[in-house]
Amino acid sequence: MPWLQLRVDTDRDHAEKIEDALLFAGAVSVTLQDNADQPILEPGLGEVPLWEQTRVTGLFDAEVDTSVTEAKAASFLCEMLPNARWEQLEDKDWEREWMTHYKPIQCGPNLWICPSWCEPPQPDAVNLLLDPGLAFGTGTHPTTFLCLQWLAQQELAGKSAIDFGCGSGILGISALLLGAERVLGTDIDPQALLASRDNAQRNGIDPERFPVYLPEQMPSEAADVMLANILAGPLVELAPKLIQLTQLGGKICLSGILSSQAEQVKNAYSEWIEFDPDGEHEGWVRLTGKRVR
Repeated sequence: MPWLQLRVDTDRDHAEKIEDALLFAGAVSVTLQDNADQPILEPGLGEVPLWEQTRVTGLFDAEVDTSVTEAKAASFLCEMLPNARWEQLEDKDWEREWMTHYKPIQCGPNLWICPSWCEPPQPDAVNLLLDPGLAFGTGTHPTTFLCLQWLAQQELAGKSAIDFGCGSGILGISALLLGAERVLGTDIDPQALLASRDNAQRNGIDPERFPVYLPEQMPSEAADVMLANILAGPLVELAPKLIQLTQLGGKICLSGILSSQAEQVKNAYSEWIEFDPDGEHEGWVRLTGKRVR
């Protein structure tokens, strides 16, 4: 089905109002994008930040009358749309187009993360088949890659682990495929729990080996390995809880941390953890160590 898109370049203060105007004018979807290469790396709690220069794009059926549509959006705003332009969108199967951007990723000598629709490049390796469509965690982000690299180097046979903020389940499932006996997953997003269950089933993991819970339903049993790839702020705030859930002598792997935040996170755990040298990739840091007290 052919589509038209209406692009409007605006600023942070007007972006949401223009989004509402395009929806009022009949857009089937609206996206907001950075229009000046301005990174937003970690929003504050409860914040929904926008870029200083924002591009708002509305998707419309190709049969719409563009003049009428613009006029309807302008009537909602009580002014003309600023910097607006129409573009024809190439006719593709957009529901499947995003899949072309995911390729198998090697995270260790014997560990690959493979999109579920791809043939594993190394069939005899540990191949985690992943559908990244439901929740965050594909192995492409530096924080996830750093955690997978670390996992691939660990002796996990017979060990228990916790995947705190499990997302797609990528870390917990990798730990199980690498020999862990049981992994407990938790996430605040019910969609993430669904994705973790689906990906575990896709990889032949018995549900009893990878139970997943909302945080308030999570058992309080401590594990041999703690995996927490979230963000620096929550890692600092949750330090006492994550330590409590890590057995004495157990290992901990923390990520989602910018280089500038590493010392702050270390300080929150230094009372209990003897840290290894930091792992770093593209400005992101992985902190690992052993619980010694």
